Amino acid sequence: MTGTFTGRVLTAGVVLKLVAWLGGMTGAWPAAFTALDTAGGLALLVGAVALGFRLYVATRHRLLWRVRRKLVLSYMLIGVVPGLLMALFFALAGLLFFLNVSSYVLRVHVASLVEAAQLLSGAQALEQASSSTALAGVLSRRQAAALSDYPRISFAIVPSEVCGGVPVTATVTAGPWSHLDAPQSIPAWVPCTGFTGLVTYEVGGRTQVVARAVGRPRGLGGALVVDIPIGEEQARKFHDEMGLTIERYSTADDLAEGADAMPALAVTRQAQVPDGPVNIRIRAPREPLGWVAILDYTNWKTGQKDTLTAGFRVGPTAVYRYLSGPSFQALNDLTFGQILLIVLAAVACMFLIIQTVAMVMGLSLVSSITGSVDQLFAGTERVRRGDFSHKIPIRSRDQLGELAGSFNSMTASIEDLLREKAEKERLEQELQIARNIQMSLLPQGPLRMPGVELAGHCEPAREVGGDYYDFLPLDDDRLGILIADVAGKGTSAALYMAELKGIVFSLSQLHASPRQLLIDANRIISKHLDSSSFITMTYVVVDTRARTITCARAGHCPLIYVPGPNAASRAAQTLVPDGMVLGLQVDTGDSFARLLEEITLPLGRGDLFLLYTDGISEAMNTSGDYFGDARLAELARQHADMASDELRERILREVHAFTGDAAQHDDMTMVLIKIGDL
Repeated sequence: MTGTFTGRVLTAGVVLKLVAWLGGMTGAWPAAFTALDTAGGLALLVGAVALGFRLYVATRHRLLWRVRRKLVLSYMLIGVVPGLLMALFFALAGLLFFLNVSSYVLRVHVASLVEAAQLLSGAQALEQASSSTALAGVLSRRQAAALSDYPRISFAIVPSEVCGGVPVTATVTAGPWSHLDAPQSIPAWVPCTGFTGLVTYEVGGRTQVVARAVGRPRGLGGALVVDIPIGEEQARKFHDEMGLTIERYSTADDLAEGADAMPALAVTRQAQVPDGPVNIRIRAPREPLGWVAILDYTNWKTGQKDTLTAGFRVGPTAVYRYLSGPSFQALNDLTFGQILLIVLAAVACMFLIIQTVAMVMGLSLVSSITGSVDQLFAGTERVRRGDFSHKIPIRSRDQLGELAGSFNSMTASIEDLLREKAEKERLEQELQIARNIQMSLLPQGPLRMPGVELAGHCEPAREVGGDYYDFLPLDDDRLGILIADVAGKGTSAALYMAELKGIVFSLSQLHASPRQLLIDANRIISKHLDSSSFITMTYVVVDTRARTITCARAGHCPLIYVPGPNAASRAAQTLVPDGMVLGLQVDTGDSFARLLEEITLPLGRGDLFLLYTDGISEAMNTSGDYFGDARLAELARQHADMASDELRERILREVHAFTGDAAQHDDMTMVLIKIGDL
């Protein structure tokens, strides 16, 4: 009451009124208190107007927030006048209906129910439904959609393999099926094109009628049966729409048995009415005239067609007789009633066209706009909750339809991205596991050997790589050291690397000569590599007793040798013994053995040997320059006196500083051998 303008004005008005009332009781200054009372009344009026406006705004926002309500309200306001005119027309025309027109109208309405059953039996939506659950879902949705227009409408999928398709094992139903039991089979006389018409049945000795249609879903070994019982609700609609009351249905057999077989029961609106439009009375008194309409029906068991009479009562006709008074000679002997009929027909045509156009356009616009907006809103809400699988049905080809299509494309893209993200995470986890397994194949921890200090490093460019190094103790005085590079990167190179480890480990126990080990390794592994793959490899054997190092190189990077401090020169030397790569299937291995060279060097205290892969020497910076073998050899010479672990870290720092922000394009592996006191 004090936090808003409206509340303050209302409070001020109440206070002024109260002061004026108390002052009036004293009798002093009547003019002043009258002015206060008037001001209080004005304040209350202003506050009431402001409050009403705020309530109107709030109510409009709450009630008309949905676009559907706005359009429906506008449509109702626009259609009030045409609706009143149409109601006036039907009220006048109802007084002038005659029996033949009533019979015709009844036949048309019954035919419309038959046509509605035929349309609803369309089986396009069942083409993709193969299971009973899917069929039941489709039938339930159809039955729910048509229930408001056709009470007690019932659907059934009945097994019928006559026309081919996926067999239906059992009857699937939707709807009450209160008029009779759902059919369990389709008579043989029903063709593959289906059936549409009226079918009769009996309840309590009285004939009942149902509009039935049988459709044949494509690719399904069954028939779709749609029943629209012409029951009490339909009879009430006939009465409301046409002004007639159906009393009974009679077949030729009923007529042959006599009138006693067809008792006319007077049923009021409150009475319990058996299912079916038999002896239904909507209101009292009864309409003055009774008539019959001839309808065609089909015997469901035999397929034989026959006629059916529908007895009904209609009125009032006395008004028509009164209006059909004396004729007018000047108007070609037309009676007044006939003139009125012509005028009414013209007016009816005009308003029927206006109402039809307005109804079709209004319903189409309301359905199109509001349906699309509601679906977009619902889809947005589901997306906001994280459901990206929801799709909006596209029912129009206008801008709203395009918007719905864009929304579906957006959600599909997001869903695909989420799926790809999940798949990528899964692959990353698997590759991480593969990386851990590959790293476990490398030497774990430092290898202790008197007089020899070793350090190794392997850094794959991807999760897994093809570089490999290993330390192979041969006996107490000899140590095999291996470094290899499988052509390529990724999973295939890692698998070849794992295979190479097993081969070299086995051969190292058999051969003391690096050259002979490489020859046998080439002979074995060349049988397993594909034609586009090969392996470069350097294998050295350090013999601490003989104080020698023996080396063989199969197309691998050079071996850098920095003599110890007791040597005459400490210049870095690049050792490049001849040899071709492993795995080339050029011959039986003779070329590989002929070209392979083995060298042996004496060892001295402080000697440094550096084995590496091309990922070190060919590390590239953002300008496209390589780190290079010369820079690596000079770096090893300058820091040859460092411990092997420290020198390894120094080399890695220099390489990373050189490449900068450039991405690593190849696996980087190196092994440092530092000779101590032997």
